[in-house]
Amino acid sequence: MGGLRELAASFVVPGPSGVAVRTRLKQLTPADEKVLALVGAHLGSLASRDLKVRSANGLGHFADTWAARKRALTPVSSSRWAGSLTKATHDQWALARRGQLAHIQSLEAGIRTLAHRLSLPVGQKGSKQAPGGYRSKREWHAKTRRLHVLEDRLERARADREAGTVHVVRGGKRLARTRHQLPAAQLTAADWRRRWEASRWFLQADGESGKRYGNETIRISSDGEVSIKLPAPLKELANAPHGRYVLACRVGFAHRGSEWADRVEANRAVAYRIHYDVDRGRWYVTASWQNPVSPAIPMAAALAHGVVGVDMNADHLAAWRLDVHGNPTGNPHRFFYDLTGTAQHRDAQVRHALTRLLHWARSCGVKAIAVEDLDFGAEKTREKHGRRKRFRQLISGMPTGRLRARLTSMADQTGIAIIAVDPAYTSRWGAQHWQKPLTSNTKKTTRHDAAAVAIGRRAQGHPIRRRTAPPPHDRSDRAGHRTVQARPEALGREGTRPRIPGPRTRSVRAGRGANAGNQNAQHRSGRSAEHESWQQDSLPLSL
Repeated sequence: MGGLRELAASFVVPGPSGVAVRTRLKQLTPADEKVLALVGAHLGSLASRDLKVRSANGLGHFADTWAARKRALTPVSSSRWAGSLTKATHDQWALARRGQLAHIQSLEAGIRTLAHRLSLPVGQKGSKQAPGGYRSKREWHAKTRRLHVLEDRLERARADREAGTVHVVRGGKRLARTRHQLPAAQLTAADWRRRWEASRWFLQADGESGKRYGNETIRISSDGEVSIKLPAPLKELANAPHGRYVLACRVGFAHRGSEWADRVEANRAVAYRIHYDVDRGRWYVTASWQNPVSPAIPMAAALAHGVVGVDMNADHLAAWRLDVHGNPTGNPHRFFYDLTGTAQHRDAQVRHALTRLLHWARSCGVKAIAVEDLDFGAEKTREKHGRRKRFRQLISGMPTGRLRARLTSMADQTGIAIIAVDPAYTSRWGAQHWQKPLTSNTKKTTRHDAAAVAIGRRAQGHPIRRRTAPPPHDRSDRAGHRTVQARPEALGREGTRPRIPGPRTRSVRAGRGANAGNQNAQHRSGRSAEHESWQQDSLPLSL
């Protein structure tokens, strides 16, 4: 067991702090769509201008510079629109900074791996803990050049971070690069232009508690009426008092609609975002609000009725229910999903699998689900896995962060706690200690099912290693040895048996024991003297 890293303690994942629901804006008139497009384009140009100013400030961002930006945007929009624009710009800049730090960490991980492999002799084999040397001198030379390239990139990224410089593209870098590959993307210049302009529109406003229906800029009443505060240059398009435009449609939120209605009627803050789906030609509105963070329940309370261990894989979730002692009960369950296709399809597949998992866990009566605290940030670099391209694509396609966020949000509504455990060695030790004992002639246990058992036991605080099976009834202790997985402080728990002097079994071999020299005493077994067996003298050593 030497060389193993220290395991992190398991913890209960805190619940979500925010809620976002979406619905479609149906039955819009052409005039409504025209107004929405004009407002979005105008505010989008202001957002681009403000992002440029914010990026130029870099690390020299203070309250007075923020106020100056807001004052510059107020005459061409409104005070509330200016507040939403500056806040969205600052959030985008902060997100770019976090992405910049993740990029630097990825470069550092790749450089460490390259430097280690280049320091080894060519052809040296690696181990499970570290990769070996490169296969040939040609590959060694190519990786040497790549090391210099990564070092140059790292130097530039560190210089940008120290200066507070970020590289942000409003509308998305991927869509911007698609402009140079229209045939490959099967788009025309006009189609790309529509996508590009729609992605750069800005139609979002933060809520404000105490104001009517929780938002003065984009207002949705409790009966579904949608009205927008028009910017100053577009006030002539207003069809309602105070420079507002009321849409012809009525909206309602199917998911958490009652919760949203309660907030709106109480004039509590609700933020809205209106966006246009170019592919479908539809308008959508998203409502979001924050909830007070509820304290996480104690670990003992979450595990009072057992736990469901879940092992996440590339195409399914392997789950197994464990009782309070850490023993797997019932049969394992698998919840399959398909992570190919568009992002919307992948997200729908993950949500569908998690819904089935939560319904099954609730039917089992448990109050906790144990998952691995996975992070493949340092594992995705191609320098670590080399030519294993399919494996790198596999771990890159696993939505670890999205699955955990979705599971936490969905489990909060069912009253089930999510416990995150250290992922180290769960698959290896689960297969070593649980796969074979749980396999029978009628039930086949996979490596992933055994890993789910290991994850659940780690969440409960039990060691993953299972105990030895009890001896059969023809042994000395008459099947008294138990394998129940009780805690050390439990009464009657099986401990280390004391060493009893003498023979360890009932049958004593010849020449051993208290009557080793008396054959009659060994074979008498309580019979009378006339039935005693004869004793043969030993043969002479020589004739």
